[in-house]
Amino acid sequence: MTAAEAAAGAPAAQSLKDHRIAFILMLAFFALGPIVVYPVFLMKVMCFALFACAFNLLLGYVGLLSFGHAMFLGMAGYTAAHAAKIWGLSPELAILAGTGAACGLGIVSGLIAIRRQGIYFAMITLALAQMLYFFCLQAPFTHGEDGIQAVPRGRLFGVLDLADMKAIYVTVLVIFLAGFLLIYRVIHSPFGQVLKAIRENEARALSLGYDVDRYKLLAYVLSATLSGLAGATNALVFQLAGLNAVYWTMSGEVVLMTLLGGMGTVFGPVAGALVVLAMENYLAQLGSWVTVVQGCIFVVCVLMFRRGIVGELGRALKKSL
Repeated sequence: MTAAEAAAGAPAAQSLKDHRIAFILMLAFFALGPIVVYPVFLMKVMCFALFACAFNLLLGYVGLLSFGHAMFLGMAGYTAAHAAKIWGLSPELAILAGTGAACGLGIVSGLIAIRRQGIYFAMITLALAQMLYFFCLQAPFTHGEDGIQAVPRGRLFGVLDLADMKAIYVTVLVIFLAGFLLIYRVIHSPFGQVLKAIRENEARALSLGYDVDRYKLLAYVLSATLSGLAGATNALVFQLAGLNAVYWTMSGEVVLMTLLGGMGTVFGPVAGALVVLAMENYLAQLGSWVTVVQGCIFVVCVLMFRRGIVGELGRALKKSL
């Protein structure tokens, strides 16, 4: 190995080391968190952290802003809840059914939306999400504003009783880590490098011979699928699938999580999800003023911490996070 090759490989090795340390700290936080924090809150954080990471794959690494990502979270939640309660499927099959529904919806909506760029892409995804919202409002199987309630958690693989808090917590943790590591692998694969090239200069990527629309569609479907995994898991955790998961405010919330934590960073969406949900949970006594507080914090972060919490932390420590 030449000196030039060694010098080029040093930053990559350091970055990998930084990511491993950050991953161990994140794993320790979620593994030991139930000792001091209510486990249900942490499970919600993990579900929405996976949702935000999936959204960040599309926005942070491809540069596509979707205003309708809640449709994947909500559709998967409804499908998983219906499959578990009405069809009597086991929890693993119910989660797979919800994830598959989100994947199918991602393919259909992606083929429509991916034809446009910028604000046009964002508006198409918003319109599609609103169409799904009104469908869920009227469809008989969703039970309208009441949603699907009392969803049975069942036994995972016929062995693990998810009615037990420890069992459901470990299950959610494993699903979150699997989804997170999959996204991490995609980001650092040759496929991920092409996505970054499209984000930086789509015309140049096209001139190099890459089928840009195909890569964007694949990223969109993958993001939709992982968002569906988060939604299906969330429905089983709370034993409920409701309209709030498909409403446009949920799409706005995941944008807030991603930007607040750090768009285009690996661990930023996780931190963003934790901060946003902590505000909603611990400032609940403020009532409707919670959204005002969130808005003020968001404005401050945009003005003073443009890279987000993790982005600015990584810059201060000179680490890749």
